[in-house]
Amino acid sequence: MTQPGALALVPFVSVDHMMQIVHRIGIETILTGLATAIEDDFRRWESFDKTPRIASHSPEGVIELMPTSDGDTYGFKYVNGHPKNWKDGRQTVTAFGLLADVATGYPVLLSEMTILTALRTAATSAMAARHLAPKGARTMAVIGNGAQSEFQSIAFKTICGIEEVRLFDIDTDATDKCAANLAQSGLRITKCPTAEEAIEGAQIVTTATADKRNQQILTDNMVGSGLHINAVGGDCPGKTELAEAILHRSDIFVEYPPQTRIEGEIQQLAPDHPVTELWEVITGKTPGRSSAAQITLFDSVGFATEDFSALRHIDGLAKETGLYTDLDMLADPDDPRDLFGMLMRAG
Repeated sequence: MTQPGALALVPFVSVDHMMQIVHRIGIETILTGLATAIEDDFRRWESFDKTPRIASHSPEGVIELMPTSDGDTYGFKYVNGHPKNWKDGRQTVTAFGLLADVATGYPVLLSEMTILTALRTAATSAMAARHLAPKGARTMAVIGNGAQSEFQSIAFKTICGIEEVRLFDIDTDATDKCAANLAQSGLRITKCPTAEEAIEGAQIVTTATADKRNQQILTDNMVGSGLHINAVGGDCPGKTELAEAILHRSDIFVEYPPQTRIEGEIQQLAPDHPVTELWEVITGKTPGRSSAAQITLFDSVGFATEDFSALRHIDGLAKETGLYTDLDMLADPDDPRDLFGMLMRAG
């Protein structure tokens, strides 16, 4: 903790630092550590402040703030979602995040979260599937082969034991990119011409498309008994991926219902449609998968506690590796009442 009169520096993990950390530690180890940190924080779910993310929507996309606190540490993430950005060579999702000490209000970490969000989204998906997917699942279909697809594939291999990934995207260049990136992953990669073919033989289906509109990436007749659906792409009002009939046949698991009912697949359903909160499954309060024929759906929109967990985990790795920069971003005069004097003396 910064002492009165000391130079108040805030550790900053840049994009370059984040990439170096991943290569230093290893992506599979990073994903496993993130999944553990996220699951640990779900186990103490009731200790967190919780609110749906604060969103500013436009025809082009959305900009959001995602805050939470466990009483000791406060965290937030700034994130955007602009599906058309890729046409201009820009990321569709960018983000940064911050942790702060509740007792003083001083920031203790600032970090890029474009890469970190991709990692934590995949880690959360695989962690949830560990509780919800069929036992012994070895094949996953990935519908939508954009920025999230490789992260999801490696996370499910590492955390759930997936051996084969079947890829489909309406943009064959995206599928080719994903297959090339996963060529050395140890996974068997199959490129499929249709979504229906991708799902053949899969026990898990991940949907991760980017378009901000109501779609039916999966139609009702495509979903057989015993499947686990990891619905990642629907994450704002007016953006869905699944036919409504699938939801009525599925047991639905969510992070935080007040947010998911606005942004997730269940925005298609009545406000009182029953869902199960993921923390209840993780703590053993409620069963997850209870039969081989059950269709389980993780309606994932991403929640602030997951970003909090990711920032907490990366803070430890940054300190362990020394891969961060100290930023002079806090005005901290010797006399806390003399901010003006500090400013004048600087001249």
